[in-house]
Amino acid sequence: MSRDSTTGLGQGAADQLPYPSAVANWWRTVGDAFWAVDRALGGQQRPTRFQKWVARHPVKAGLYVAAPVSLSFTLFFLLLSSAEEETENLLVGVLFGLILGLIFGLTAASERLRQRRLKRLGIWDGS
Repeated sequence: MSRDSTTGLGQGAADQLPYPSAVANWWRTVGDAFWAVDRALGGQQRPTRFQKWVARHPVKAGLYVAAPVSLSFTLFFLLLSSAEEETENLLVGVLFGLILGLIFGLTAASERLRQRRLKRLGIWDGS
């Protein structure tokens, strides 16, 4: 059973919705709220030298945080644990450090997005 174009439900009906996409508006609202909070926290200031380095090297920044934290927590848990719990505590220490490094790496990636936005708005020239 085929539909013709007189009913308005032909092939092009799926391409043009009679209402605006709620998902697109929701994401735009979330983005606008994020950038409003960023502006309130001073996000439209020129980045410092450290912020520029972190934005250019987010993986290194995450690893530089993850390695010492993993090592220190692993040693801390080794000192507190008995012989039976040793492998589980090692895993907890390493996982905690890696998760913290991942969070810091994602923060560095968001700093890269902020700097890209500053360039696009003409607030910062990228130097």
